[in-house]
Amino acid sequence: METKNDYIKLAKELFTSQKLAVLSTQYGGQPFGNLIAFAHTTELKLLIFVTNRNTRKYRNISAENKVSVLVDSRKHKISDFENAVAITAFGTAAEVTGKERKSLASLYLKKYPHLRDFVNKPSNALIKIDITDLFIARFDGMHILHIDD
Repeated sequence: METKNDYIKLAKELFTSQKLAVLSTQYGGQPFGNLIAFAHTTELKLLIFVTNRNTRKYRNISAENKVSVLVDSRKHKISDFENAVAITAFGTAAEVTGKERKSLASLYLKKYPHLRDFVNKPSNALIKIDITDLFIARFDGMHILHIDD
């Protein structure tokens, strides 16, 4: 039987190894999904990504800040049915400004140094997601990890 520390280790490994995730937003009851390049804080309290302020995801977050992010380990092989892990992070999203933006942008750029110009473009926003829960799913079951516990 896995412990909370096992699930935390699994989430950290997956979030570190994966470059892209699916962000789910909503507006007026209509769900919307986007691929994002994301980074995370070591304590798993925040996910961060960058987007242009003239995107649907930015408008959706500005209107309704509850979001989810799906990160998975699939390799597009038959073995995924038994071995793949999918983690959905639930939380609230907001644009980051000031000193916090500088700190989180630095963390993001450690994972994506080639995106420096994109991160620093004035029309782009750094978004943080305050994670409340992680839903860890495998072929044979799931576990909910409450981040503040």
